[in-house]
Amino acid sequence: MNIEELRDYCIQKKGVTESFPFDDKVLVFKVMNKMFALVNVEISDSVNLKCDPERAIELREEYMGILEGYHMSKKHWNTVLLESDVNRLLLQELIDDSYNLIVSKLTKKEKEALAQL
Repeated sequence: MNIEELRDYCIQKKGVTESFPFDDKVLVFKVMNKMFALVNVEISDSVNLKCDPERAIELREEYMGILEGYHMSKKHWNTVLLESDVNRLLLQELIDDSYNLIVSKLTKKEKEALAQL
């Protein structure tokens, strides 16, 4: 999956916005103003995704292309190399999981607002 395909996949999810809150290199995807994916648009070789801590460890042990989150909480974030042993379906699943983890932690009010979009 290339950067354009990754962007298209992320942005089509309900309530997702994209921005460059840190600098002009790191594109951040948010749902209800909470980050679920980050990608460096200059390098475009990986994406940081939120992950359940136990699953994060399992994935890192199983796939060479899944590493501890670069510049992120190593417990809750993975860096997924786009050109690696991580296939498109798994990458999409990991993006979905990251998005869903954020949505599951939203307040009741935020979930209601998301449902109205």
